[in-house]
Amino acid sequence: MTTEMNATAVMVLGLFLLAVLSGMLGLGVAFAAVPFLSLFLPDLVHQVQPLSLLLNGITALFAAAGFARSKLVDWKQALPLAVVTTLAAPFGAWAAQVIPQIYIWALYFAAVAYLAYRLFRPAKAVCGQPRYQPALLFAVPISVVSGLLGVGPGFLLLPALVLLCYEPKRAVAINAVAVTPPSFSALLPHLRNAQFDAKLTVALLLAGAVGSFFGARITSLWVASARLKQMFGLLIVVMTGYKIFTLLR
Repeated sequence: MTTEMNATAVMVLGLFLLAVLSGMLGLGVAFAAVPFLSLFLPDLVHQVQPLSLLLNGITALFAAAGFARSKLVDWKQALPLAVVTTLAAPFGAWAAQVIPQIYIWALYFAAVAYLAYRLFRPAKAVCGQPRYQPALLFAVPISVVSGLLGVGPGFLLLPALVLLCYEPKRAVAINAVAVTPPSFSALLPHLRNAQFDAKLTVALLLAGAVGSFFGARITSLWVASARLKQMFGLLIVVMTGYKIFTLLR
């Protein structure tokens, strides 16, 4: 019992810290939560992915509230993006029910490599006006892939928005709104076979909600987005590297 309680405490504390960091970027916590929770939960598709998607929706929602309080959200652009991501994400989640887990992990690691490249790459000194129509177009495949991975679309949508000339803090705020509903729509195909521990789920949701709102307020008020992107990229690379180590043992 003591060992189980210690594991739960570590999961809740770790998730809170991850939620703070992901809230800073408006990503939702799932991309970092997948390798973290998989250290404690053995089943990727029926335990880790459903819980991560639920956490992603809640953390993105509270991060969006934090950014909205600072008036950083462009609702005219964020809401149509949310519609596109919500409709596309379930297709990837349905595919995750039939694709072997080893292939899902391979795609996950490839996505980590891409994300690390985008987050650590120096930003362009000069960029034109934000390109909204390409953002809507790219949101479709991004959402399908993220639904397959069970992580929500924010981890790829944010670099795409920055690449399309959105100012980093504005991109973060739009991203937080756009990734909230698809997290829940991608969860729907998992519900039939999902395995939730009620007490653990509630504790993680509370930790994620508080942490993500706090993280969004930190970014809104004090912290430069470029530095935060590098910090988050380093965090997920380290965590994913540890997951690869555990898979190969």
